[in-house]
Amino acid sequence: MKKKTYTLADLAKKLNVSATSISFILNGKAEEKRISADLKEKVLRFVEEVNYKPNLLARSFRTGKTNIIGLMVEDISNSFFSKLARLIEEKANQYGYKILYGSTGNVPDKAKELMQMFIDRRLDGYIIAPTEGIRDEIDQLVNSHVPLVLFDRHYESSQHDYVVLDNYQCAFNAVKHLVDNGFKEIGFVTINSVQQQMQQRLAGYQAAIEAYGLKPYIKLMAYNLEDAKKCKLIVDFLKKSKQLDAVFFSTNYLSINGLRAIKELGLAIPKDLGVLSFDDHVAFELHNPTITAIAQPIDQMADQLIKILLAKLSVNEEHLHQITLPGTLISRNSSLKQ
Repeated sequence: MKKKTYTLADLAKKLNVSATSISFILNGKAEEKRISADLKEKVLRFVEEVNYKPNLLARSFRTGKTNIIGLMVEDISNSFFSKLARLIEEKANQYGYKILYGSTGNVPDKAKELMQMFIDRRLDGYIIAPTEGIRDEIDQLVNSHVPLVLFDRHYESSQHDYVVLDNYQCAFNAVKHLVDNGFKEIGFVTINSVQQQMQQRLAGYQAAIEAYGLKPYIKLMAYNLEDAKKCKLIVDFLKKSKQLDAVFFSTNYLSINGLRAIKELGLAIPKDLGVLSFDDHVAFELHNPTITAIAQPIDQMADQLIKILLAKLSVNEEHLHQITLPGTLISRNSSLKQ
């Protein structure tokens, strides 16, 4: 026999207590509403016995709150986004909020569908890594005073709250590190994207190459390629650019494909080719040799995102928060010229 699912009305009838009193007890307002300790205990005991689950959607219509935050990322399987999501979830839980995730794959239509799903579920706020083509949707939410914070990338000349990395300076520092360690022919493998963070990484590489009087070697590739295709393109790039003595990858997933390509070509790191990755990855510490990488301050980023969003959720704060954080270059064996 299927177990009975209780509604608030069922609880009221069964306990002979008003639905309003039960609602106050379940929402932690028993003392505030002068409800006796005995009645509170009676209700809570019965609720536990029958495993009562409140109708969250109905509650949201009554209170205007769901206590759920929407988190939109590029790819939840990517180590950067998964680590950040886990930290955001932990910090949000401390304040009574749950997180609803979604990956956009950098596809505008998918991002728009995901945003509409969040809106339909009446989420309280949003933390978004924006894709191309959804600025109008984001502007509409902001103009409707919906709490929202962007991260990883933002729109130029915008009035949006955001927490991002100083991608330009990190990329510049990466090239400087390679030059300081004796590398002169430095290639850059990146995604062909107009997204702000990728453009800044490219600009940082180009500025450093120019500053040190070096020749640029740039390989652009599409984002939505299978790993095997990315690996092949990197193999082709390295074959055509035999003069390279180092390569700088603009993302950790490109770095992993790059390591496969370097292995396929039988090149030794760093003897034949130095390697540096934007975004650290657990595999880089385990690889032989270990891989030098730029690490993003993920914990600090998560802390700032939750801090900003909670301020907007609790006090409807209108102050604009636009935070740019520094990265950390972790020097390992792959960038020590032999």
